[in-house]
Amino acid sequence: MKPSAVLLLVLLSVTVPAHAAPPNIVLIFADDLGWKDVGYQGSDFMETPNLDRFAKEGMVFTNGYAAAGNCAPSRACLLSGTYTPRHHVYAVGSTDRGAKKSQRLVPIPNKSGLAVDNITFADALKAAGYTTGIFGKWHLDGRDGAEPGEQGFDVVSESYHGWKGDGAGKTNVNPKGIYSLTQAAGEFMEKNKDKPFLVYLPHYAIHTGLQAREETLARFKAKAPGKQHSDALYAACTYDLDDGVGRLLAKIKELGLEENTLVVFTSDNGGTQQSSQEPLRGNKGSYFEGGVREPFIVRWPGVVKPGSKCDVPVINVDLFPTFLAAAGATVDKQLDGESLIPLLKQEGPLKREAIFWHFPGYLDNPVIRGRELDVRTGFRTRPVSVIRKGDWKLHLYLEEWQLDGGRDKLATNNAAELYHMSEDIGERTNLATTNPEKRDELLNDLLAWHKSVGALLPTKPNPSYDPAAKAGKGKGKGKKKAE
Repeated sequence: MKPSAVLLLVLLSVTVPAHAAPPNIVLIFADDLGWKDVGYQGSDFMETPNLDRFAKEGMVFTNGYAAAGNCAPSRACLLSGTYTPRHHVYAVGSTDRGAKKSQRLVPIPNKSGLAVDNITFADALKAAGYTTGIFGKWHLDGRDGAEPGEQGFDVVSESYHGWKGDGAGKTNVNPKGIYSLTQAAGEFMEKNKDKPFLVYLPHYAIHTGLQAREETLARFKAKAPGKQHSDALYAACTYDLDDGVGRLLAKIKELGLEENTLVVFTSDNGGTQQSSQEPLRGNKGSYFEGGVREPFIVRWPGVVKPGSKCDVPVINVDLFPTFLAAAGATVDKQLDGESLIPLLKQEGPLKREAIFWHFPGYLDNPVIRGRELDVRTGFRTRPVSVIRKGDWKLHLYLEEWQLDGGRDKLATNNAAELYHMSEDIGERTNLATTNPEKRDELLNDLLAWHKSVGALLPTKPNPSYDPAAKAGKGKGKGKKKAE
């Protein structure tokens, strides 16, 4: 169990200026919503009028990222403000996913939830005087984890059930709980409008099983398909999610709280294989851009210029220190992110030079335009670490790195893939062998980061590995939905 409230205040070392009027903080967190699944990013079939309007009212981060390629680890990073090597939540359920005979290394074991001793942004804001509430998907209370009431949330609403749908079929008056969760969050805000509050609204939408209101589904069934997107149910579920966002924003305005409320919208990981993210490569579960680049919008009247854009790479671990800075609070904890306040105010760059990802295991079900080896053997990803530094991104594939000669054989072992993001957003042209200087610069930074965060690397060869093994069912199709 966590320390008592008094000891927690000491542990967090919270300081809040007496003269400050801390903003309310609202974080709307979509589930499996891809970067290209929203109207303002140019989808040719999806419709998200409320998010499009919200983007014009705030700052759009064009290089906004999740800190992991699928649900649970991304949420663990978000809430703890730390990368995966610190909390060891790498995947949903297991890092040993897919054909064992096609795995060259023994994966690092996964933790099934966020351990109670991980201080969350809810803990920190609660200690700073905020009333805190979660309305939706938690997904971190497995055997190794804790419930949200133990992780800083005063109010917990519908946080455990329904994330795969409630069995009501494709049409539902309350698809994925969008409307009941939005209403509960609105009632919480109304009850606590005279004091600072935190609303964390992690939706179950648009995760499988997809649901939509009957009239919304009819709308998209009648609509001409786009060249990139055409799935009526997927679009309808997204539209209803957007409608929920609009209703929550309207409630904030109705309560007269708009001017002193910081609102963030983003998603936990990229879109599923049901939705192409082109020009981005890959989908949920992949560490190509389609698996981790997200819609990322911040609105804060009086601080953020409406209609502004920021191209600096940011990541969801940045939200913890951003919320602390907004509240005028500090925490005695190692955070891996950096406050985005300087970017929101357009006052200057961040101090850091790079952001990182680490996945030391295996996920099955190939993504659209994945690595040829992964598609052939049925994986979304194999063990990998990734760095994004400025316009450059390096993937370090740990099987080849550990077993095929490491640094000495980089010219031939395919351990490293290097992409120049401003010229190659689709990660099509690997520059690892043609620009070894930049490759080695990012590689050295990545290895130094491994050491600084104590990243566990798989090193033991898998005795069951068979190089002649073939992929299982679904090989290369990139369509099967997976967590």
